[in-house]
This record gives sequence, structure tokens and C-alpha cells, in this order.
Amino acid sequence: MSSTRVQRSHQERGDGAVPLYPLSRTSRTSGSARTARTGRRTKQELPEEQKKELKEAFELFDTDKVGSIDYHELKVLMRALGFQVSKREVLDLVEDVDVQRSGRVDFNDYMEIMRRKVLARDPDEEIARAFELFDEDGSGTITLRKMRRVAKELGENLGDDELQAMIDEFDQNQDGEIDMGEFFMIMKQSTEF
Repeated sequence: MSSTRVQRSHQERGDGAVPLYPLSRTSRTSGSARTARTGRRTKQELPEEQKKELKEAFELFDTDKVGSIDYHELKVLMRALGFQVSKREVLDLVEDVDVQRSGRVDFNDYMEIMRRKVLARDPDEEIARAFELFDEDGSGTITLRKMRRVAKELGENLGDDELQAMIDEFDQNQDGEIDMGEFFMIMKQSTEF
């Protein structure tokens, strides 16, 4: 399920804040990793799939197609990607990278901002936020009905039997639902944290 599809689905629902879940699947290592041979600091990179999704998001928000976005577009884009950023924080980010003082952020600067933000994310917090996408009623469980709703929102054509098989595979306590603990286990097994 692509992040762009998730984003568009949530734009249609009107809730706006959508974590690009694959962004939280980044291998978690220190941001100041050093190479063994040279002892120099290396910049931790994002996986190519995440870079591709960030590029797609940038292109979607670069509405005038000039290769840069302004403060407002960056703020809306970051919030759409699930980052809770204040106006002051976004202004500071723009000021840090906007050496020409144009009030705009080009694609390369945007990618550097997002690389830092993605790598700073707390994986447990991201898993909890993903769980909340499924558990919109706050009951603490993911049911077949909720799985069906999310699959439909994401444009996935999955039958009830396929969705139930997903639940059954990870339902440790055999209650027919996925609770937060089971969801954490699923996500920790399927990602590199």
C-alpha cells in the first residue's frame, strides 16, 4: 500500500495528518555513525523507497511546479506526512536551509530536512500512531470491520477471507481481534528497528 495512496485517502477523509508508515521502518542507528576505515562521520541515508515516497510527496505539494516549496507548503506537507510541527519550527527549518533568503525550500534542502526528521522519529510512537489509524473508535482493538475500512480507504481490494486470515495469523490470544500488544509484535517483526 503506497504512502501516496494513504495520503490521498486521508485527504479525502479530511483528517490530513497521515504518517507515511514506511518512513518509520528506517533502520535505527546513531545519526553520527562513523566509518570503520576512515573514522569520518557518515550521513545516514534513507532507503530508496522512502526517498521515492518523499519525492512523490514533494511533487504533489510543489503546486506551481517550480522545484521548490514555500513555508506554507512545507508546513502542510510535513503535517500530511505525520509530523507534528509548529509554525515556528517550520520557519526555523526554512531559515536554516534557505541561504538565498528566498523564503523557499528546494528539493535537495527538503530531502535533507526530511532525512533528519525521519531519522529522529521514535519507532514505538510511529507504531502507536499506525495502530490509531485502524482503531479510530479507540476501543484498543483492530477488528475485521476496521481492517475492511482501512483496506477500502487505501484502495486495496481484499476480501473478508483474506483480511480475516491476516487477523488470525497474528492474533496471539485467539480473541478474533488484534490488540496493541499484538500489533507492536507484528510491526517489530516486519521492520528493522
